[in-house]
Amino acid sequence: MAERLRPAEKFKRDRVPMKEQDPKERIKNFDEVPFGYSFEEAIKEAQRCLQCNPAPCVEGCPADVHVPQFIDKILDEDVEAAFREIKITNALPAVCGRVCPQEEQCEGACVMNKKGKPIAIGRLERFVADWAREKGITDEDVRAEKTNKKVAIVGSGPAGLACAADLAKLGYDVTIFEALHKPGGVLVYGIPEFRLPKAIVQYEVDQIKKLGVKILTDYVIGYIKTVDELVEEYDAVFLANGAGAPSFLGIPGENLNGVYSASEFLTRSNLMRAFDFPNYDTPINVGKRVVVIGGGNVAMDAVRTAKRLGAEEAIIVYRRSRAEMPARAEEIEHAEAEGIRFELLTNPVRVIGDENGNVKGLECVRMELGEPDESGRRRPVPIEGSNFVMDVDNVIIAIGQNANPIVARSATGVETNKWGYFIADEETGKTTHPKVWAGGDIVTGAATVILAVGAGKKAAKSIHETLSKA
Repeated sequence: MAERLRPAEKFKRDRVPMKEQDPKERIKNFDEVPFGYSFEEAIKEAQRCLQCNPAPCVEGCPADVHVPQFIDKILDEDVEAAFREIKITNALPAVCGRVCPQEEQCEGACVMNKKGKPIAIGRLERFVADWAREKGITDEDVRAEKTNKKVAIVGSGPAGLACAADLAKLGYDVTIFEALHKPGGVLVYGIPEFRLPKAIVQYEVDQIKKLGVKILTDYVIGYIKTVDELVEEYDAVFLANGAGAPSFLGIPGENLNGVYSASEFLTRSNLMRAFDFPNYDTPINVGKRVVVIGGGNVAMDAVRTAKRLGAEEAIIVYRRSRAEMPARAEEIEHAEAEGIRFELLTNPVRVIGDENGNVKGLECVRMELGEPDESGRRRPVPIEGSNFVMDVDNVIIAIGQNANPIVARSATGVETNKWGYFIADEETGKTTHPKVWAGGDIVTGAATVILAVGAGKKAAKSIHETLSKA
């Protein structure tokens, strides 16, 4: 059992850093960048936890992870018990430990912020999940007696997986319909291997399948079967199909060869394993100079992927300043360390092509910040006469995604808003159809993994409450 420190000693301790690959080396490979905590490092970090009661970190976690309890189990040096504590509420701990925006969730609410840096809750969660996987520690069989009721889930991303796991534990017969050939949704097609290895996702998906959840891949709801048919065949339907249609800028030249949406670029690299060419015969054309337009996590993923795929210069073009960038600070810092060039306060106005229809340049205009807009951020305003041209070979557009209408148009009585997202109650996921729930990006628009997990869990609870009364 590790030593329990006094509060004064805890405040004196610095947050334990996590070792990671050297930037000069990691831009040559797709291996995961951070190495994770060792047992000793996890103990040292866990000793900083104040064990608050009530714990604001739990209130900040959409998955309701029992944070103080699992950290206390680490201090007991009983990592298996810590794993069991996390798994009570979160079916995807290794995933969430890696890609959740902890600084805005659990760690953002940590009391240690008042005196220094918050407890590294995400890193500790990752440590526990990785330790359990390496030791072969799996879920205990906690399934309830079978209810003889069936639930269909559309989409196997974080919302669908979280909902499926909770319902399976409650005794429901759950089937997930996945349009792509691998389960995981954005976890596998959107997030690069160096940030979230595919094997980690597959392992946690396999654990959910062991609960009895069936996953049918290559199964496009809206074509092979409609939502209306699912409603007839199942007791409840949860729509978690994500927001898969890319957004574009609407500027001249976006149809040129060498222009990608970030969704296409990352899907070709991640899911079709272009990063593993020639072991996989699915290359993607990346030139010497690649520009990625956008300032979010997807933009950081795309530009760092382009660098690893051979771009001599990979550039972020973002219309606001660094302070307004929506990407996680850690992702921006990783990109900077890897030599990514940032063209801030810069907005593209035209993609320029050669005589063969290939990209050869990007015309941009410099911006300055004006008054705050409806988002609360200062509005970028073009500086007249500041236009300039960058010589580039590829342009990747990472400015967000829209709702794909394929699922919605096969769902009678399930209302959508003007942007095509399902209208669903924020706390229950209930839609305007009594047998249909919805959650994740197809309700909120593109958001975070942990918010999708939270939406899946809320829907599972509501479905259970509804079907229990039927």
